[in-house]
Amino acid sequence: MIYKVLYQESELDNPRRESTKSIYVDANSSIEVRQAVENNTDYHIEFIQELDEEHLEYEQKSPDYKLTEF
Repeated sequence: MIYKVLYQESELDNPRRESTKSIYVDANSSIEVRQAVENNTDYHIEFIQELDEEHLEYEQKSPDYKLTEF
């Protein structure tokens, strides 16, 4: 399953919509995604969303779409 992770680059900054970024991770559960991101980055996770087929198709059309591997 592919998950979209919305995050801020630093835990020290106040979250702002304008500075929210996203990565896409392939994992079996959102728990695995959270653990992988927390263990491998300093990102402050805002939200983890499981993408269904239609949403994934839409996201893949974006030039910013890239699957992140940890």
